Amino acid sequence: MTDDCLFCRIVAGEIPATVVHETDDTLAFRDIGPKAPVHVLVIPKAHHTDVAALAAADPALAGKLLAACGAVAGQEGLTGDGYRVIFNTGRFGGQEVFHVHGHVVGGRPLGPMLSI
Repeated sequence: MTDDCLFCRIVAGEIPATVVHETDDTLAFRDIGPKAPVHVLVIPKAHHTDVAALAAADPALAGKLLAACGAVAGQEGLTGDGYRVIFNTGRFGGQEVFHVHGHVVGGRPLGPMLSI
């Protein structure tokens, strides 16, 4: 955990979030500014800056993160019509919180691109 990381503080229970799924290693909660009817952020509880750093440091945890994204999509009823899992990486990639997180979005047609 890093003291100044928003998502680490959510994991620690210091900041409230609407949790929709949790495992020993991951946490999923609703985005406070949703871009679709379903917009859930899925994070590893351990701090890693972005998806590339996570994959390099802990491939098993990266797999658990992807599995959690799939579980959230199923739980939210998105598997029939489809959904996206988006990982923004770095400032130019649109990443705003530098703790790796997947956006699980769906519930409506998303078009060719979705601004997260």
